[in-house]
Amino acid sequence: MLPARFYRFVFSGLMSIWLSTLMTGLVTLINTGIDPEFLLRWGRAFVIAWPIAFSLVLISGGTVTRIANNLTRDSRVQAAE
Repeated sequence: MLPARFYRFVFSGLMSIWLSTLMTGLVTLINTGIDPEFLLRWGRAFVIAWPIAFSLVLISGGTVTRIANNLTRDSRVQAAE
């Protein structure tokens, strides 16, 4: 287990890997279809997309969390209503 101070990096890494894998796979599939070169094209797209996604999640994750918190009610407030 890693110390809690690494949470932001672990979360950013996992979220960016998950999203990059799904997005590059789906976009590659939609644009080119499945053929013998599909996995190679998907791999190339992932290698380009993942570092970009990681950087964006790392940089903007806190802002997005604050926006989401502002757009939703606190569960403690809902329980009291």
